[in-house]
Amino acid sequence: MRNSFCLSLNSVFFLFEESGAAESCDDFTDLDLSHCFIGTTLYVRLLLYTRSNLDCGRELNHHRLSSQPLFNLSRPTTFVIHGYRPTGAPPIWIDHIVHLLAEQEDMNVIVVDWNRGAANLNYFTAVANTRQAAYNLTSFIMTMQEEGASLSSVHLIGVSLGAHLAGFVGANLKGRIGRITAFGLRGAHGHIDYYANGGADQPGCPKTIFAGKSYFVCDHQRSVFLFLCALNRTCSLTGYPCTSYSDFLDGRCLQCEAFKPAPCPVLGDGLKRSRGVWMLRLVSRVLTAAASCPAEPSYRVDMVTWNQYLRWGVVYIRLHSGRNYTELIRLEQYTSTRLLAQFDEDLQPVQKISMRISTGNVIGPRYKIRLLRIRLTPLERPDRPLMCRYDIIMEENMEVAFRPLPCSARL
Repeated sequence: MRNSFCLSLNSVFFLFEESGAAESCDDFTDLDLSHCFIGTTLYVRLLLYTRSNLDCGRELNHHRLSSQPLFNLSRPTTFVIHGYRPTGAPPIWIDHIVHLLAEQEDMNVIVVDWNRGAANLNYFTAVANTRQAAYNLTSFIMTMQEEGASLSSVHLIGVSLGAHLAGFVGANLKGRIGRITAFGLRGAHGHIDYYANGGADQPGCPKTIFAGKSYFVCDHQRSVFLFLCALNRTCSLTGYPCTSYSDFLDGRCLQCEAFKPAPCPVLGDGLKRSRGVWMLRLVSRVLTAAASCPAEPSYRVDMVTWNQYLRWGVVYIRLHSGRNYTELIRLEQYTSTRLLAQFDEDLQPVQKISMRISTGNVIGPRYKIRLLRIRLTPLERPDRPLMCRYDIIMEENMEVAFRPLPCSARL
């Protein structure tokens, strides 16, 4: 019994020695403003994360891939490429995206750390460095291929200048990369291009330079945070095929019939069945790297009104107890109008809908508008019933509430 106890102690001591001799973690390069002022010379580090070392990166040797036993070339490999770093600090979203990607699939996640090269006050120096960094990464991927990896299993995720870098790698490899996801680029570049709120100003982001740093980065980072929420499955943001954001807001691009029985693509679902430009709208005021976006159900609203006189007006729609929706419409004598309405609460079942129409008239008699019919079609949830109502007299600036009815075949 005594000897057995001694053997156990020896075994524990042996394991402890091995653990103590293990590699230390390799962290993302953390620089400061002094480095940016002086300027940094390009140096690319490749930090490997797998399900076995999610919180402890391992720097890969660019030429001896087998030197890191955690790097399994039979698994898919996703490269995460950051962009311009004017302060030299690591991106706040790096850890989040590494963990979320590993949750999706057993893969190699490689963070392409080119902070030495991206951290420069001179933006154009960082731009010039993307080409050389792309050659560096291309060479590494070609070595992967020589050692048995399939290019079709490689996914590049690039943010801002990192998106340009990813594009250069894809071009160097003659488009044989399995997938490229780009954030922060203007114009259409991918198989599917998503534009949240038209790709311009985002809800909740500062509108003036007096907000400081967030004025410059908030809109730009929103696409990354949306992607994180999509990976985390806390957001279900549907994209609709459309050539312009104004057409999208006017309700001209809310059809997904071409994809039936499948729905329109959802941000982050990896869909490759189509090409094109896709619009989505988000009304959330705040999103952070760890945040989830609230349910924001969208409806296509089809209205037919009758009005004796031609005038402009604003219609307010509320699903009780949801958010007001406002849209400028032209109230013609007989007009059919289609709107996109988005609310900040997903109410089921909807017990009541209220509407109010205003033309800006503050003196004189209130105008009356006859709402011949209205139909609300849930866009993200086609399994839910359509809501209709017929023949309602509305008086200007007076809210009218009604219970939705099932839609008849004639509407």
